[in-house]
Amino acid sequence: MTILESIRGPRDLKGLTEAENCQLASEIREFLVRAVARTGGHLGPNLGVVELTIALHRVFDSPADRILWDTGHQSYVHKLLTGRQDFSKLRGKGGLSGYPSREESAHDVIENSHASTVLGWADGLAKANQVLGRSDHVVAVTGDGALTGGMAWEALNNIAAARDRPLVIVVNDNERSYAPTIGGLADHLATLRTTDGYERFLARCKDVLQHTPVVGQPLYGSLHGAKKGLKDFIAPQGMFEDLGLKYVGPVDGHDIAAIESALRRAKRFHGPVLVHCLTEKGRGYAAAEEDEADRFHAVAAMNPLTCEPLAPANGPSWTSVFGDEMAKIGAERPDVVAITAAMLHPVGLGKFAAAFPDRFWDVGIAEQHAAVSAAGLATGGLHPVVAVYATFLNRAFDQLLMDVALHKCGVTFVLDRAGVTGTDGPSHNGMWDMSLLQAVPGLRIAAPRDADQLRAQLREAMDVDDAPTVLRFPKESVGPVIPAAGRVGGMDVLRRAAGPDDVLLVSVGALAPVCMEAAGLLDERGIGCTVVDPRWVKPVDEQLAPLAERHRLVAVVEDNSRSGGVGSAVGQALRDAGVDVPLRTYGIPEQFLAHAGRGEVLADIGLTPASIAGRISLALAAGDARSVPLPNAKETAE
Repeated sequence: MTILESIRGPRDLKGLTEAENCQLASEIREFLVRAVARTGGHLGPNLGVVELTIALHRVFDSPADRILWDTGHQSYVHKLLTGRQDFSKLRGKGGLSGYPSREESAHDVIENSHASTVLGWADGLAKANQVLGRSDHVVAVTGDGALTGGMAWEALNNIAAARDRPLVIVVNDNERSYAPTIGGLADHLATLRTTDGYERFLARCKDVLQHTPVVGQPLYGSLHGAKKGLKDFIAPQGMFEDLGLKYVGPVDGHDIAAIESALRRAKRFHGPVLVHCLTEKGRGYAAAEEDEADRFHAVAAMNPLTCEPLAPANGPSWTSVFGDEMAKIGAERPDVVAITAAMLHPVGLGKFAAAFPDRFWDVGIAEQHAAVSAAGLATGGLHPVVAVYATFLNRAFDQLLMDVALHKCGVTFVLDRAGVTGTDGPSHNGMWDMSLLQAVPGLRIAAPRDADQLRAQLREAMDVDDAPTVLRFPKESVGPVIPAAGRVGGMDVLRRAAGPDDVLLVSVGALAPVCMEAAGLLDERGIGCTVVDPRWVKPVDEQLAPLAERHRLVAVVEDNSRSGGVGSAVGQALRDAGVDVPLRTYGIPEQFLAHAGRGEVLADIGLTPASIAGRISLALAAGDARSVPLPNAKETAE
């Protein structure tokens, strides 16, 4: 039995020797490479926190002591050490989540996969301990990348206000989030990395002076009194101490004994302490260490020896199509600039940034700043493109509303991973954007159905200079081009009913293939179904109402929450036009979706051709679509 196999919980770590700790770290890295290569997942971040996680669980007593992770994708080692070593279905249906999960373990406190929030959680938990008289500890593990987010500094401002409230902040400093960390804070931490001689210098001075007759002790006392100024001179960590945080470090994040020593000192302190650990993302796996782009931040299932994917992509991804078109537009239009929030390569802006480095900015994990900065860029005469994951636009909603839309700024927001993303779980599904954005005056939303439409609608968005625009697409390979059979207003008619005008099926974005297949199934049942792609789903096309009036039922299919989404907007438009046609919306239910493959999630929530066709058939048979309850998706499919 390996040491790792003998670990059933954190208590099993307490009696390990230094040699056994090193062996355990080696076994964990071997396990992670094999397991994550089989399923896909976040590899590089977890390879970098092996020793740090071991030390945390040796010094603190989880779950009594709360260990919080920001972001949660670096919690795989934590899972292994808290009794969860079956990674066979990692991020798959019925398997372990790729993030902390309260359903899995009492050791998981926050299901945190949006960065920069852990310090706020820690502040609240530490206050609760103080009010209730508890003595257990709160430990917040954050990263240098997460510290680029404004929420982290809002929390630090509050943490520093109570210097008698114990709280340990561990900065896992690997110089990266997805990609190398940028900005002023990153530069400051880089300075700290190069000045680890401070503690050795002070210890040497103490030793020499305390053994110097007559003048040694007084001189050492003066030196100790000047400690703060000396620290600022030798290692400028004064920024943290000026905030009221005791600073410990920098510490070698791959030396378990050194980390333990630092953590034990922090644990004894009766106020907020920041422990600065230097780690290497991808540590111990040569392929990750040599990957300068993101150190294997997240990988698909692959051969661990060759790093070749086990399941080659069916075609180009939506992200790559966008990235290629952005580079072309950049060459044609010098006024086009691009912004992202710590996700240069994941959102496809690598080519644009390489070709036009003076017109690209990575603002760090700061979506709010990205939106406001874009407003300034637009007011200054440029057309900014802000590319982020759809789930992260939630964080910049106020700025999009009050800074971009209110000022009628021509900013294009490109939302990658829109709709159901699947394996990354509930926090990463981009299922709220079309609901939130319906409330923004003047904003237009494009949902392309294929690669040709993505290219065309991106260019259409670039031509709008007096209002914000949004382009959204999912996380998957782009399907085949679906040509239009005609046009009504600004809508593409993808399919005309073979028989009577029974159903008008409004297909939103990448769900067009699903809608086309559902329409074919309805035709087989003698139900005539016309499929239209509105292309721009906000505002609702003026020609939709008169077209809907000719049908017995209007059905909207969208990869977004059913609450307040495109279906709701279509219903409002029909009512405003006085069109009283039954309307049904097939979308994502108002719930957090468990992690699974995208196809599995879509099947579970009934967004399959068979389920949609079956429910439409039942609605028509009942004579009034609005009064028919939703049947079970699996029963309908059968």
